[in-house]
Amino acid sequence: MVFPERFSNLPEYAFPRLRRLLDAHEPGGEVVHMSIGEPRHAFPDWVSTIISEHAGEFGKYPPNEGSPELLDAIAGWVARRYGVRLDAATQIMALNGSREGLFNACLALCPETTAGGKQPAVLIPNPFYQVYAVAAHAVGARPVFVPATAATGFLPDYTALDAQTLNRVEVAYICSPSNPQGAVAERGYLQDLLGLAEKHDFRIFADECYSEIYRDTPPPGILEVAAETGADPERVLAFHSLSKRSNLPGLRSGFVAGGPESVRRIKQLRNYAGAPLPLPLQRVSEKLWADDAHVAANRALYAEKYALSDDVFAPIQGYQPPQAGFFLWLPVEDGEAAVLRLWRETGIRALPGAYLSRDVNADNPGKGYVRAALVAPREELQDALPRLRDCLYG
Repeated sequence: MVFPERFSNLPEYAFPRLRRLLDAHEPGGEVVHMSIGEPRHAFPDWVSTIISEHAGEFGKYPPNEGSPELLDAIAGWVARRYGVRLDAATQIMALNGSREGLFNACLALCPETTAGGKQPAVLIPNPFYQVYAVAAHAVGARPVFVPATAATGFLPDYTALDAQTLNRVEVAYICSPSNPQGAVAERGYLQDLLGLAEKHDFRIFADECYSEIYRDTPPPGILEVAAETGADPERVLAFHSLSKRSNLPGLRSGFVAGGPESVRRIKQLRNYAGAPLPLPLQRVSEKLWADDAHVAANRALYAEKYALSDDVFAPIQGYQPPQAGFFLWLPVEDGEAAVLRLWRETGIRALPGAYLSRDVNADNPGKGYVRAALVAPREELQDALPRLRDCLYG
């Protein structure tokens, strides 16, 4: 069987690589899972009740774009959180998790060629969530990996790219708060990015699934900055999820919001090639987007972990406390060697930063880092974090 050439050179996904690195070795202590960003805080106890009450609706085909009640609840949350009024019927679509949207939006909106007849480019931060690159390959675009390092505030500096590259860009992905570094794109950064998109005529796909896990100040979002600056609504799409916000990664529920024409084209693709969220899951998602109390309680638990991490790693040179999200991005000499040593000596399972990055000009901006997820209960981390520190830096 012949596979499309555009997929032949994709790197192996991070977690199969991690299993190959670690699983041949015995853990050196009680196993602590810090490699994957799977929230372990409790979700609201009424989630199961709502699903059960609406279980009969598993017998119905759900509306592709999301029920009117769910879309209204999402629009209400966007208004409360960002001060932006969206038309629920035309500017929002429910998703089977944000990953589906981040991929399918590229299929629906990235043209096969630029206006000048050239291969389009897709801008991607490096390190990055792997779906961005696969989406670019799927549409035959050239992924342009832009380093997001300490020197750039752990966000990609797209403004530093040359005009020749920028004139071929059709889509720019941005993740804020960023995975894995926990950096926040402030208003000035987003304003500059919107100006760049306007000048070179491309769309911004903003992955904001970590937006509700932060220290003190809510991170700004692309929708609110676009509204404040009067940007064309078709210039931006925002992607959100209940996975981190509500500790429900298995619910596979999120949404995309943006300009009516952009959303219409994503809906059109969904009609032919997508799977809508089952109605009972839409019903509970509706309640989750309408409720902010459980989100605040969840954020308070992460605040305790931020304080614990800062205390443990404060003496470590180069430690940068995450501004948001739930990952530590820890500097080491060689991330892969450090993760193997960590597993063999302590039983802590983390992820080499290089597995989230791409080599560009013989440089991988994640190679000298380890990503550790703060998803375990605080009591478990109280024991694990000092062991992690001592193994990596002792």
